[in-house]
Amino acid sequence: MAGGIVSEQVEALQAEAFATRQAHFDNRIYFFAPGLKHFETEEFRQQTPQAFRPISLTGSACALQCEHCKSKILEPMIPLDQKEGLLALCRRLAERGTRGVLISGGSQPNGQVPLRKYLPEISRVKQELGLRVMVHCGVVDEDTARGLRDAGVDGVMLDIIGAEETIRQVYHLDLTPGDFERSLAALARYGHSIRPHIILGLHFGRFLGEEQALEMIARYPVDVLVLVILTPLVGTPMQGVEPPAVELIANFFGQARLRMPHTPIMLGCARPLGDHKTAVDRAAIDYGLNGLAYPAEGMVRYARNMGLEPVFRENSCSCGF
Repeated sequence: MAGGIVSEQVEALQAEAFATRQAHFDNRIYFFAPGLKHFETEEFRQQTPQAFRPISLTGSACALQCEHCKSKILEPMIPLDQKEGLLALCRRLAERGTRGVLISGGSQPNGQVPLRKYLPEISRVKQELGLRVMVHCGVVDEDTARGLRDAGVDGVMLDIIGAEETIRQVYHLDLTPGDFERSLAALARYGHSIRPHIILGLHFGRFLGEEQALEMIARYPVDVLVLVILTPLVGTPMQGVEPPAVELIANFFGQARLRMPHTPIMLGCARPLGDHKTAVDRAAIDYGLNGLAYPAEGMVRYARNMGLEPVFRENSCSCGF
């Protein structure tokens, strides 16, 4: 009987989440394949992988050396040659067909990506090259939030963590969830297009603070919410960690859809591969998310069977529609 009750609860949440999507959005679902890596399935193949490119201001250097990453997330990005400069690099990319860039990099010990000294060049990238500029900022202070606004960036991404234990034990930061909320508040004050991320299972595969992160985000005018999943990487302390169960992830998808019914919610690039990915991608569609990056084989067909109209994009899912 207990198992039947649980199954009924799961079905009810899924039905309510999908109905919420239908009530507030049209039937389009977005599939993304940005130029972070080559991507090709029978249903979706990159045509212009250079259209959206990620840049690391710090190369592979990061002061935090987080337990889940150890700078490996920076490796696929284009490292900035300080002698060339950001504007020259973006001009070179634009000449090769790039239409948008993600400007990111490793963090400093205070949790901030060192963006401030590049703000004049970012402004020129916008004004002179007309590229779409997304920035991954880490935590931000008032001056950085103001400077990013003045530079004209199109969107700001940041990870939101709701558990102090995770901030300290995984990110090695002497901060609290309040510091992440203050970053959201600063970005909102300066009118940014905010695209926060929540990493599900970040605390060594466990859920800890994800619901608190969702509550924080829901208090602010965000344009896109991106959900990603802990992906155990070889060469990191978490390489042997089991990612969270699909059932827990699916439940969080449903919670997020109901808590933020008017906000586009995307399943981002970072998630485990194989059968886990296929099941998670299917859950993202079932629970009413608006888009998926690098969809598993068969997901385009599955979405169509759910009455959705696939739309393909070669930029970041954080760019939204």
